[in-house]
Amino acid sequence: MKIADIRKLSTQDLTKQTTSLREEIADLKRRSHMGEVQNVRLIRAKRKDLARMLTILGEQLSKESM
Repeated sequence: MKIADIRKLSTQDLTKQTTSLREEIADLKRRSHMGEVQNVRLIRAKRKDLARMLTILGEQLSKESM
């Protein structure tokens, strides 16, 4: 997901997205340990997306608190 798309989301949407992304990453890790996932680079891409979302969420929350 691109930064511009993430910035368009509201804080509630971002929190929902981060929660679902964390669950998806945990599932991918579990499946990769069992040998079911062929593309392990997908985990890295999902983690980077999560980091982007958390960064934007932090920016939005700091703006709201001011």
